[in-house]
Amino acid sequence: MNGYSYLTLEQRREIERMYAEGERVVDIAARLKRSAAAIYEELKRGYTGEFDGYARPKYSADLAQATVQENFRRRGNRRGANC
Repeated sequence: MNGYSYLTLEQRREIERMYAEGERVVDIAARLKRSAAAIYEELKRGYTGEFDGYARPKYSADLAQATVQENFRRRGNRRGANC
């Protein structure tokens, strides 16, 4: 094992739900047992280009998942099928 763990689509959907409800990033990170930095990176990955009712960037779990899979495909990482 290489020491890295990747977010699953279910975890990304949980981030999307919690973030849309106005949860703080540190609370989302604590719930998913990830660092706040990892959640911020994930939010950048799934940014839709729009803003939500809290004037925060909108996050899409499906967009983030597609971005991750495309990155895995481009670099030839076989683990991409498992995310």
